[in-house]
Amino acid sequence: MGTALVYHEDMTVARLLWDDPECEMECPESADCSPVVGQWVSGQGPEGERRSCLACPPLHSPEYVAMVRGTQSLGKVELQALSGKYDTVYFLTSLSICARMFPGATLQLVDAVLTGTAHNGLALVRPPGHHSQRTAANGFCVFNNVAIAAEYAKQKHGLHRILIVDWDVHHGQGTQYIFEDDPSVLYFSWHRYEHGRFWPYLRESDADEVGRGHGRGFTVNLPWNQVGMGNADYVAAFLHVLLPLAFEFDPELVLISAGFDSVIGDPEGQMRVTPECFAHLTQLLLVLARGRVCAVLEGGYHLELLAESVCMTVQALLGDPAPPLLGAMVPCGSALESIQRVRAAQAPHWTSLQHQDMAPVLSSSIGSPEARPQPPPPAGAEYMVAAAAEAVEALRALLDQLRLRPLPPVRTAIALTSTDAALVLPPGVLHQEGSAPREETEAWARPHEALVQDEALTALGKVLNLMDGILGGQVSSGIAATPALATAATLDVAIRRGLYLGAQRLLCVAVGQAATPPPTSLMTMFHISVPLPGATGGLLNCVLGLVLPLAYGFQPDVVLVALGPAPGLHDSHSALLASMLRGPAGGRVLALVQESKPQLTGALARALHGEAPPSLGPCSAASPEDTQALKHLREQLEPKWRMLQVAGAPPP
Repeated sequence: MGTALVYHEDMTVARLLWDDPECEMECPESADCSPVVGQWVSGQGPEGERRSCLACPPLHSPEYVAMVRGTQSLGKVELQALSGKYDTVYFLTSLSICARMFPGATLQLVDAVLTGTAHNGLALVRPPGHHSQRTAANGFCVFNNVAIAAEYAKQKHGLHRILIVDWDVHHGQGTQYIFEDDPSVLYFSWHRYEHGRFWPYLRESDADEVGRGHGRGFTVNLPWNQVGMGNADYVAAFLHVLLPLAFEFDPELVLISAGFDSVIGDPEGQMRVTPECFAHLTQLLLVLARGRVCAVLEGGYHLELLAESVCMTVQALLGDPAPPLLGAMVPCGSALESIQRVRAAQAPHWTSLQHQDMAPVLSSSIGSPEARPQPPPPAGAEYMVAAAAEAVEALRALLDQLRLRPLPPVRTAIALTSTDAALVLPPGVLHQEGSAPREETEAWARPHEALVQDEALTALGKVLNLMDGILGGQVSSGIAATPALATAATLDVAIRRGLYLGAQRLLCVAVGQAATPPPTSLMTMFHISVPLPGATGGLLNCVLGLVLPLAYGFQPDVVLVALGPAPGLHDSHSALLASMLRGPAGGRVLALVQESKPQLTGALARALHGEAPPSLGPCSAASPEDTQALKHLREQLEPKWRMLQVAGAPPP
């Protein structure tokens, strides 16, 4: 199995036949944005058309489908007149063929992932779909491809819980309308809103629109009320809004409406997200649904940065570590206000958001719901020049980072003092036989009595060699076993070795009985002792609400994960933690386990190698004691670490 890529060159042939400034930015070249690699699942046009129009679930009305099919016989004047009946749409003869092919191509991707032919995949297709409604085209969208895919997955494959993540900069109101009363589909959208002054100018795009009937709580809108949102804002929204709900929902499939118009320099989105951020968002979604993730291209209007963003997404789907996020990870006040509002709106419907301190900020963020808001003035020449310069700088920084820190030749290595026949590893994981020189190992061990024994010294030599490989660029991540009594001392030496080798910031996450802080006061090291909650919900609250925000805020060069024995610590918990910590350090993770445990080592190796961790299943609620302990820790750390915050500053 690999990563499926669905694409057909016919989707790039449509061209606008008349002058229309609104529609000119939607160009078919965006479907031909990069020579990405993977396992190709490419359908022919006729098959895609047959599957979309005849075999798809009846999502769009028969009259609307017939109207779209009839555009093949219309002339230019008739096509322009028909397009004028809809909001920001253009119909062409060739475009209608593509629009019918696109849903069929998306269904091929869903089939490939759900039948096990591929782990995950991306559909590079045009036109987009998330604005399309049951009986109307809208916003360049003719058929709602992701919505059709969700309905198809339910009817053809018998799925009961599907998560749709719409990270396009525009609200996918078409998808929301289709599933607003359906509890089997959790729809999440963040979008440029500006208090209702940005297209599509809808009151129902606001945070307090949570669905209808049985679907209440299954529509999650996160409106951005100013432009310029960046990486920290988007990652914070995932950690504090989407992922808590997603884990509680426990989806069987994740569909991404993958619009890239929030990338820095995009003239439509006017946001400041860098391309590598999409790799991080993708990695965070791959821990759900056993990694069954299907991304489908939506918007994106800066073609060069669109291509880089797509490449970053595919890199994450392939299991490669994401490049570290550059720049300060500090969410802005407006983003925190939006996060606070959506958490308050969703708290009545989700256990994971209850019993947490949240001000009831439920007033509408739109100024006057009675009147249609006026659109913001078009960006002036001065803004466009500045945005273009920022885009060039972001692209240069990304390319420099990829050049100076290329992917290591070994993605994952394990260093064990003994092997076990029960240990099952994925292909490509390296059994490291080497060790640091004996005299050098003894010198590093000298301050610690626990490292005097031969067994501890041998294990330490392997740990030092593995740390050298990670920081030297030969290995991305690794796993090493240590004797139980030598864990704290080994951790201390590993930290000092990492800093000695040039790591500027080293994050240590200790879990279970390994949670004794190592004897060091170095300011370049940040140590988190993770309390072990008694329920899965408590563990997730700790990881999403404490560990990952601190990790992204600290931006470490390498992460050390020390896993000690504990009654409530399952292999799936450890694998999830290791998998999610790959992001903040660009994949540089060294996991220390006490003694060799083949099942745990195998689970960690698969997670660090880029495979999806095992599903946690339905989440039990966090206990009041765990919730209170987490609240206390967050209150202590929030003033310094802004990624922990989930609310804007109170009014003066």
